[in-house]
Amino acid sequence: MSAIQSNDMPSAYLPKVAIIGRPNVGKSSLFNVLTGRRKAVVKDQPGVTRDILVESIEIWGKWCEILDTGGLTEAPDLVSHLIHEQVVDILGTVDYLLLIMDGRVGVTPEDREVFKIAKSAKKPLLIVVNKLDRIHDIEVNLAEFYEFGETLVGASFENRHGVSEILEWINERLPTGHAELSEGLRLSIVGKPNVGKSSLSNALLGERRMLVSPIAGTTIDSVEAPFYLNDKKFILVDTAGLRRSSRREEDLEIISAYKTSESIRRSDLLLLVVDATMGPTDQDAKILQAILESHKMVLLVANKSDLALEQDENFKIRFQDQVKREFHFYSDIPIVYTSATNKRGLMDLTKKIQWAEEKMFLKISTSSLNDFFVEAIRKAPSPVYGNTNVKFYYLTQTNQHPPAFIAFANHPDGVDNAYRRFLINRIKEKFDLAGVPLRIFVMKSGGRSL
Repeated sequence: MSAIQSNDMPSAYLPKVAIIGRPNVGKSSLFNVLTGRRKAVVKDQPGVTRDILVESIEIWGKWCEILDTGGLTEAPDLVSHLIHEQVVDILGTVDYLLLIMDGRVGVTPEDREVFKIAKSAKKPLLIVVNKLDRIHDIEVNLAEFYEFGETLVGASFENRHGVSEILEWINERLPTGHAELSEGLRLSIVGKPNVGKSSLSNALLGERRMLVSPIAGTTIDSVEAPFYLNDKKFILVDTAGLRRSSRREEDLEIISAYKTSESIRRSDLLLLVVDATMGPTDQDAKILQAILESHKMVLLVANKSDLALEQDENFKIRFQDQVKREFHFYSDIPIVYTSATNKRGLMDLTKKIQWAEEKMFLKISTSSLNDFFVEAIRKAPSPVYGNTNVKFYYLTQTNQHPPAFIAFANHPDGVDNAYRRFLINRIKEKFDLAGVPLRIFVMKSGGRSL
C-alpha cells in the first residue's frame, strides 16, 4: 500500500469519495485499509458505524477525502432512520461512490435499495463485492452482481485483495496535482452522553456531519472534520459520550471510551460540554481531571442554555456555584454559554477558541520570568525542607502547550503543592493567563539563588 499516504485534510477543496452500503458489508474495513489507520470501529455487528468519518489520503500523487458512512437499512428503529437520512443528505456533497456488497451473502433486497439511492445521486459509481476470499472463484461469485450494470471489483478487504483495483478506479477520476497539507489545532468535543456534543459539532461545521438523536450513546466513534476561524485551520473531533465505567458493559462502549481517551491525549484543546439545565456533575469532574492530567487546554461549554434560561432566569449564578463546587481543583475554567440547536453563543465560543489558541502558545522570555520570580518569592516565605530553607535559582518556560515552567531549586522535594499553586496564581495574574491550566516543575540545581 505504498501508494497511499494518509494525513489530515488540507485547506483546499479535495474530491470526496464516499463508501456506502448496507450494514456489516465491510465499509469500515475498507476505510481503515485506504487510510492506513484504525479510526473506524470494526466489529462483526450491524450498525457499528453511526457517524461519517473523513480522512484525506494521497493516491499516486493525487489527493482525495475518503468518507466512511453508516450502514443503510430499512430497519424501523430511530437510529437506522437517522443514518439513512444522514447518508442520503451527504451524497449530494461527494464526487464519487464506492458501493460495498457482501459476496458471501449475495445480492439482497437491501443491496438493491442502496443501489437505487446511489444511482439517484448521479455520481460515478464503483460496486465492490467484498468477502471473496478465494481468488479463483471471484468471477463465479461476481456473476449475480452484474445485474446492476456497473463496473465491478471483487475483493477481500481482510486479505487486501482488490484494493489496488479500487485505488486505480479512484485515481483515474481524480484531478492532477494536490494541495499542501497543513496541520490544524486539534479541538475535541467531550462530555457525558446526550449533552449536545454532536449538535455543537454540526453548528460549528455548518453541516450535518455528526449524527444527532435523543438516544444516549449514538456516537461511538471519534469523528474528525476541519473548520476555519479567521483563516486559521482547526481539526474538530466529536467524540463518544463518556459514561461511568460500571455502565460500560457492552464491547462498543468500552471501545468508545478508549477512543475518547485517545482523542483527549491527541488533542490540543478540549471543549467539555455540560448540560446547562443540569450543571456539572461528579462525572464531569472526572472527565476534567483526565483532561488536566494530560495537560490540555479546556473550555467549559454550558450547552442547552436556552432551556436553562426558560427554567430559571438566574441559572448562570446556580451554574457557576456548581462549577466552583464540582471543579474546585480548577475553579477558573473559562465558561461559554451556548444553545447548539438554536446556534446561540457560537460567536462567543469561536472567540474563546481563538483566545485559547493565543494563550496556549504564549511565550514568556526567561528574563521576564525571573524578574517576576524575584518579586513573587519575596511576597511569600520560602518553603522549608527539613531544617533548610528552599532556595530558588531561576525559572524558565518549557516548550509545552499550554505553558509549563521549570523552577530550579536546591531542594525540589520541599516545594509542596500549596507553594506551586501560589506561584501558578501569581504567574496567571502577572501574564494575563487566568483560565489557563499551567504547570510548574521543580528540578534540583546548585548555584546562586535569586
